[in-house]
Amino acid sequence: MLPRGTSSMPPPPNPAAYFPPPRVTLPSGLEILRTYSGAVIFLEILFGTIVWILVACTRVPLPLLQGWVLFVAVTAWFLSIVFLCVFLFGYSNRIAVNWNQADFLFHGATFVFYFGAFLLQAATTSLHHFPREFNSTTQKILADHEYNISIAASIFAFATAVCYGCSTALALRRWRL
Repeated sequence: MLPRGTSSMPPPPNPAAYFPPPRVTLPSGLEILRTYSGAVIFLEILFGTIVWILVACTRVPLPLLQGWVLFVAVTAWFLSIVFLCVFLFGYSNRIAVNWNQADFLFHGATFVFYFGAFLLQAATTSLHHFPREFNSTTQKILADHEYNISIAASIFAFATAVCYGCSTALALRRWRL
């Protein structure tokens, strides 16, 4: 028999007890920019912007290839800015997520996509001398000026892919410590 005023039901669980604290080893605020990871993310955004501008400056002679390059460049640029802002504004300490794992997964996937975009941009550049019929006239796929821009876009796409690869390696090291 239970004492008077008590019930046989246990007390309701505390909902806050079921949310683990966020796991993050990167600092918040402006201190993120003083780490290697923050500097590399800044370079990803900078080089991604340059890739985006350079590809958009050409006539985009092969829309299927360069459309994918632009999609990857713009999407990665936007998500990198969002990811950096999460740490700049301190949201990483408020949102209960394993940020080390999220960092690794984001940068790993983005590295794969950006490396593929680099290969497609390099393939577009390599088709410079092949003739193409346009309005019953034969002309090169890329004019000489566009060829030079395409070379620069390929180089910066490779540099951006390398930055995402470095971020992936740094994130893996943090995640598996």
